[in-house]
Amino acid sequence: MMKQILQKRGINIFTHTRLEEITDYQKDSLTVRLDNGEKISAEKMLVCVGRSSYTEGLGLENLDLRLDQKGNIAVNERMQTSRERVYAIGDVVGGYLLAHVAFEEGIVAAENALGVDSKIDYTSIPNCIFTSPQIGTVGLTLDRAREEGIEAKIGRFPFSASGKAQALGEIDGFVQLVVEEENGKILGGQVIGPHAADLVHEIALAVRWEMTVDKIGSTVHAHPTLSEAVMEAAKKAQGKPIHLT
Repeated sequence: MMKQILQKRGINIFTHTRLEEITDYQKDSLTVRLDNGEKISAEKMLVCVGRSSYTEGLGLENLDLRLDQKGNIAVNERMQTSRERVYAIGDVVGGYLLAHVAFEEGIVAAENALGVDSKIDYTSIPNCIFTSPQIGTVGLTLDRAREEGIEAKIGRFPFSASGKAQALGEIDGFVQLVVEEENGKILGGQVIGPHAADLVHEIALAVRWEMTVDKIGSTVHAHPTLSEAVMEAAKKAQGKPIHLT
């Protein structure tokens, strides 16, 4: 969906493509050669090569902490390291390299250090991409649910059918819920469109507390709002759509 949206805006997308070299570099432009032989000229180039944990030089060898194969500090669900009274959180433990995840891990670690039995739950972590339009995801995708042997279906509602999205002039995208066939439990959701990074939290709440689509579908949502799309997607998964889309 994002690829289609960007292409509609005149943006060229190259996937499975490597940048071989910068062939020309000027003050206001540069030209690069791709591995397919094509050359592209642009004003700027942004190189994103991913992130990895940085655990070297922290003196971990003095504590004899166990590391995993990627060099991350190994922790349990209480954020305890291999040394019972030593805790680790954030990027050094790998997994989700996100600020809001590190914040929650810090709370869990602090509570356990103070004698409270606290555990981290990664099943409902929202993941947001602040593109235009935004993307927000949480929980399982349909493919992942089926890989885990869960009979699942989706309920989807497009923003093109949302009055608020129409008023904003931002109608690209949709809200999609991944739902367990047997009991209607919400397993995850994907949102692409206006304010997706905000809308995904209603789905995260549903995943965290194992809510079903009838709970969201029967909850009155104010009109006109973007969050109506979450309710409409739930209704669609129930087989009781308000709008036929």
